[in-house]
Amino acid sequence: MRRQLNTLYVTTEGAWLKKDGANVVMEVEGDERARLPIHMLKSVVCFGRVLVSPPLLGFCAEQGVSLAYLSSNGRFLARVEGPVAGNVLLRREQYRVSDDLPRAAPIVQNILAGKLYNQRAVISRALRDHGDKLNDAARQTLERTRMRLTIIARRLPIESDIDVLRGLEGEAAQSYFGVFGHLVRVDDPALQFRGRSRRPPLDAINALLSFIYTLLTHDCRSALETVGLDPAVGFLHRDRPGRPSLALDLIEEMRPVIADRLALSLINRKQLNKRDFKTLDNGAVTMTDQARKAILVAYQERKRDEVLHPFIDEKIRLGMVPFVQAQLLARHLRGDIDAYPAYLWQ
Repeated sequence: MRRQLNTLYVTTEGAWLKKDGANVVMEVEGDERARLPIHMLKSVVCFGRVLVSPPLLGFCAEQGVSLAYLSSNGRFLARVEGPVAGNVLLRREQYRVSDDLPRAAPIVQNILAGKLYNQRAVISRALRDHGDKLNDAARQTLERTRMRLTIIARRLPIESDIDVLRGLEGEAAQSYFGVFGHLVRVDDPALQFRGRSRRPPLDAINALLSFIYTLLTHDCRSALETVGLDPAVGFLHRDRPGRPSLALDLIEEMRPVIADRLALSLINRKQLNKRDFKTLDNGAVTMTDQARKAILVAYQERKRDEVLHPFIDEKIRLGMVPFVQAQLLARHLRGDIDAYPAYLWQ
């Protein structure tokens, strides 16, 4: 099994990254703050005003380490990487399947089946662990939603039109996020979920979810590039200039397990509070620098958790799931396995 490498997150405004031998060195106002060997990294993610020396850019490209630039609020800006890796025949097959809707439909069905299964598992875990603390109305609402997700999931295998499958995914997302607020167990009105909102997020929970989704998308994109797939050409998400459609496909089955549960843990365990968020004049909610650092630490720790992967029947770190799923998708496109097996959280 491939060794899990680290992602270096740089959140300090004005930081300077440079190369020193085979190391990445971070300096702030001339003082060295961190030093890491390049062979331990798979990527570097810079938030806000972070400067990178040209020698380090070239060295990272040679070593296969990508650099991503995000705004201070976590919005993706740009990505720098070396030569495209992977087998051109695999990518050509990916493009053919993406254009052949009857061949793409089974992949979309399995991605959505994994997503709905994991959404239902998040609700089931909440009912099991905290159902006795919910009032009767909230508990019944969660149970109805769990059943609704089950009903939608049963329709997936009989639908072969990808537009219909997209509609079912939208229906499931509306049901899931419609009860997501019941999974938040704090009473502070500033930390209540008021429905999914993006660009901009309009409450603290949405700001937190969007930030973690950005981190997960970066990891999925890196995993796809590692196995030789093109992150821009997906099956569920339509092609759009600048959008990593296949990475967005891949994260669908992982959102509930990795992102949603982490966001709920940070709020419910009071690792974040209302002081970690601020509301702008246009109503958008952003996070403080301290909050982003806390989330990054928690995200890295979460990725170290061990889970049983049901298809390969091995225990792996949660952070390896994007890589394993990218490998399985590549194997399916090559014809080594009959279908793409989604990740199902056990």
